[in-house]
Amino acid sequence: MPGRLRPARLVVVAGTGTEVGKTWVACELARRLRGRGLKVNARKLAQSFAPEDGPTDAARLAEATGEKAAAVCPPARWYPKAMAPPMAAESLGLASFSLADLLGELRWPPALDVGLVECAGGVGSPQADFADGVDLVERLLPEWVVLVAGAGLGTLNDVRLAARALSGHPLLVYLNHYDGDEELHVRNRRWLAERDGLFVAVTPAGLAEAVQGR
Repeated sequence: MPGRLRPARLVVVAGTGTEVGKTWVACELARRLRGRGLKVNARKLAQSFAPEDGPTDAARLAEATGEKAAAVCPPARWYPKAMAPPMAAESLGLASFSLADLLGELRWPPALDVGLVECAGGVGSPQADFADGVDLVERLLPEWVVLVAGAGLGTLNDVRLAARALSGHPLLVYLNHYDGDEELHVRNRRWLAERDGLFVAVTPAGLAEAVQGR
């Protein structure tokens, strides 16, 4: 974001798909980084949701960072429809928007240690008209991309495909719901680390340490 206020460390939280736990991971990461004395803010450029599902992602991120939900995601970008944000906007009869529109609305406070940006859906999910999660990462150029994935069957395929799409960007993989007593989880972690050379975290504390270390 040339010419714009930028956190000392920018982290994009992406996922291999929807419902993999991105918001939970982002919240836990924020809490642990704040516990280390860092000033942390979170942003979700647009959010879509089913109104009956309880607190929105922006509300949960706001609680974890001590902000207001309207600072995490501009209210004009709240779309009460469980679809990708640009699709939800279209379904609701609202104006379409571009990635440039979303980035133009992105604001950070001064002297911020870590800024977290949570993607909507998976790496290939639309974030705006004609722009997906990969496009967002390429525009933001973060210090880290945290890729949240499941720990069980199918995660090797999901992580490896997402990692290829994000090639060239510094990547941290987080295996959500990891169980060290589950053989498949252990083998998945080992395969990704040893065969694919990926950094794989399985606890929020380990993830926070990796994010702070760069």
